[in-house]
Amino acid sequence: MSALLVSGVAAARPVAIGGLRQSAGLDSRQFVSGEALAVWTLPRLGVAVRNDPQDLRLQLGTRELRFSPQTGWRAVGFTLSARLPLPELAGGSLFVPLAALEVLGVRILADTPDLLDFAAPARVPTATLPPTPQPPAAQTPAAQGTTAQGTATPGPATQTPAVPAPATPAQAGQPSLPVPAPATPRPAASPARPAVSLPPAAPTPAFQPTANLGTIRVSRSMHRSVEVQRVVLEFNVPDARAVAYSVNREASGLRLTLPGVSSSPVQQTLESGDALTLDLTAGGSSLFLGTGGGRSEIFTLDSPARIVIDTTTYTDTSVPPPVNPDTLPTGVTYRQQGKLHLLSFDPALYQTRVVSAPAGRASGVADLVRAAGGVAGVNGGYFDPGSNLPVDLVAVGGLMTSGSLEKRATLGVTAQGDTLFGYPRPRYVLSGADPDGAPYSVTVNSVRARPAPDLLTAFVGDGRSSVGADSLTTLYVTPGSSSVLRAFTGSVVPPAGTLAVTFDHARFPQLPRAAGSPLTVTLDWRATDAPWSGAVDALSAGPLLVQGGKVVVDPVREGFNTTASIWRPTRQVAFGTLSGRPTIAYLEYGSPETFAAALAGAGVRDAVRLDSGSSATAYVTGGYADLGGYLNTVWSRTVPNALVLVPRPGTAAAAKK
Repeated sequence: MSALLVSGVAAARPVAIGGLRQSAGLDSRQFVSGEALAVWTLPRLGVAVRNDPQDLRLQLGTRELRFSPQTGWRAVGFTLSARLPLPELAGGSLFVPLAALEVLGVRILADTPDLLDFAAPARVPTATLPPTPQPPAAQTPAAQGTTAQGTATPGPATQTPAVPAPATPAQAGQPSLPVPAPATPRPAASPARPAVSLPPAAPTPAFQPTANLGTIRVSRSMHRSVEVQRVVLEFNVPDARAVAYSVNREASGLRLTLPGVSSSPVQQTLESGDALTLDLTAGGSSLFLGTGGGRSEIFTLDSPARIVIDTTTYTDTSVPPPVNPDTLPTGVTYRQQGKLHLLSFDPALYQTRVVSAPAGRASGVADLVRAAGGVAGVNGGYFDPGSNLPVDLVAVGGLMTSGSLEKRATLGVTAQGDTLFGYPRPRYVLSGADPDGAPYSVTVNSVRARPAPDLLTAFVGDGRSSVGADSLTTLYVTPGSSSVLRAFTGSVVPPAGTLAVTFDHARFPQLPRAAGSPLTVTLDWRATDAPWSGAVDALSAGPLLVQGGKVVVDPVREGFNTTASIWRPTRQVAFGTLSGRPTIAYLEYGSPETFAAALAGAGVRDAVRLDSGSSATAYVTGGYADLGGYLNTVWSRTVPNALVLVPRPGTAAAAKK
């Protein structure tokens, strides 16, 4: 007797339709028996299907292929001239051999080692084929037909339902595609159970049925640490509106009450470990699905009527949840090229901002993204893990909160959201006129809270740290203003966000000492490699990896010790631009040089490496069940700052926040 095989997949070949390359989910699979395509993809080629491993139907025009484990392949409307390989079950999907599509008449435009291109169909079927008509009981095997696979007499019909591939509700609701129905494979030691089998005969209900629940399909897929399970209840009516139901969510799962629906009792443990129980009640049917703490979403589909229950469970919180490419925010695209992962953002919808945790503290990147109302973020520059203080330039909103080493590559952002790359050496500059009217200009020596009598220091208040000393003067000032806000002698705690400059009047006699005195404070970027005068945010890290599309790594210029751990091969993150779009880049493993080469090969124009290794974090909102998604596959340490993509005011992206 023929049987479905459960086999491993050796390779895949990209698929195109009408010259348009399709997503990786439609790639072919290579089995021992040959190349095959998933049944749920075939409507895109114009093939109408019934995706059931016990009753498989493929129809194109007047030609049809049918398969069941009892009969093997059977041709309708034509004669098979050669033996076809059996269908295969793999990865939760049912696959049919490429040879089956060829005998159906599906046109192949190109068949190369790197691509399989099919002709675009005149129409895409939208309905699932009904079950194969059963022959009269008295019909002989000869009357039923002989195929190239041999002659067989079907046994009693056992409608073991097939299993649909997991998908998001938005995908499953597309009217042009039938709900895919692949089957979930089982370990070789136990028989494959592609779906929940309902008993062939149900008790006579004590009510007048409005519909019958005849098939329950189940599929399960794992996405890193996130499990996605789909349960499909299929009824014998075409319109889902004819099937009334109510949902009661309980602590251990959910219960569907189906008034007027007949069914056969079922009690089964699914592959996920969830319990499924179906009971016939006095007024209809009741289904309980134990979801083990997962989050369930329920929606309906037509032709035939179906109720779909998608349950997402975060099974291992020690592993970051992955990015779900199907639920990215509007204007965000994800691309993978080998070990390189890229998240790009529409500059018309999003702008980049430097976001910092409170001074001396560290936060998760996702927390910094949420605090800023952003949609994605990546960790920022290098810092001292002991104090959580940055070791290089950080500027936020026109205030330099951490001084520059004046040698490392820097990323800057203008008020308009334009991104800058280069090597600025920013300093605060105080200017005005002394009591005699002589103009002066003094450059701040250091950005820090700790007083130094021989230096002119600046510090942006955090509401906790004190500045000044008994013999020193402290002025509160605002960049761009023309006078002193307040003046103090002695130790003082500046309010959060207030710029304070501290000095010894004996060393800087030209500076004022009273509130209201004339004084202008500017942030001089001291660089000509980009229009830095317009920058409001900036962050230094390095090295500069790519500039103008070319690899420009220069550790000597930026003062990096290539024998130290900072240069070791590890997880790498960077921020850059790709086709004019701000882009977060993540490399699974490699050196800065490897990272730069991968970025240039992917078409990235400019990019600066950020703190990598144990700090490397790239996060985007959305994800499976709104868990958010991470490009990094291990949790990273908390960080003092991040680059965050926030919606531009007045845009559709901002309206969704």
